[in-house]
Amino acid sequence: MLDTSPHLIIVETPEGTEERLVVAPWATTWRGENVALTDLPPRTNVIMRTLHGGKVVDRVWADITRITGTILAVGKEGRDQLVELDAGPHRGRRTIVIPYRVSGRLRVRHPMFEPGYLFDAIGIREDGRASARLPATSQPPYRARAVPAPPPAYGGAQSRVAGTITWSDGFDEDEHGAAYPMLERSDVGCRDAETSCVGLPYLALGSMLHVENTCTGRTQVIPIVTCGCVAGRFCDRCVECDTSPRGRIAEVSPVSFVELGGDLIKGCFNARIGLG
Repeated sequence: MLDTSPHLIIVETPEGTEERLVVAPWATTWRGENVALTDLPPRTNVIMRTLHGGKVVDRVWADITRITGTILAVGKEGRDQLVELDAGPHRGRRTIVIPYRVSGRLRVRHPMFEPGYLFDAIGIREDGRASARLPATSQPPYRARAVPAPPPAYGGAQSRVAGTITWSDGFDEDEHGAAYPMLERSDVGCRDAETSCVGLPYLALGSMLHVENTCTGRTQVIPIVTCGCVAGRFCDRCVECDTSPRGRIAEVSPVSFVELGGDLIKGCFNARIGLG
């Protein structure tokens, strides 16, 4: 973001071009909490949902990040907590901050705050590191290495598989891509691949995945660009518009997630996937 007023936002795109967009009167802005758009400092990184051919801004998420992985260690920094996470072999380790003022909200949905358990929160990037703000899901009750087995296959291969789609910030800026759990380990060099509690078919890196948001009806064909080994460990549900079957069937980039009608703060939508 280069500049803003209550009715206009000027941004620089990842390609380096400048765009001026009208801000709708009802538009909201989130940066850890709902804030006024004009309170954002210049050079803030923003993702926007737009209407009318991309010219009217409906929703703004500023400096947003998602913090997903397995807890390795928990420490203290004053009253705040420092958590070291294993975000998977493709994303490595990261240390995040849980401010004291939001720790109660996170602990309600993440009661097992100890090494070996999964963690998933939405936060912001500030001062060079990630700061958690909201739980993105209820923590699975099992350890990260104890993912429930998928149900027995029945009735032959399904043309569409239902489940949960989430988003990740492990993609390049403005990238349209997906992370998919059931890839051959030898093909992607990922020891944690082939893990999921969903009966997903094996697909190859580079396959085109047809994704349908069953809440909005929007669809998109997205290339599989990486292994979704972390997503495959979450056997949770999304209740965005109904209750999805258990299990995350893919992670997509923030851009794809928003274009499919998802809200980055809510973190998931009910979906069906198949080969594009």
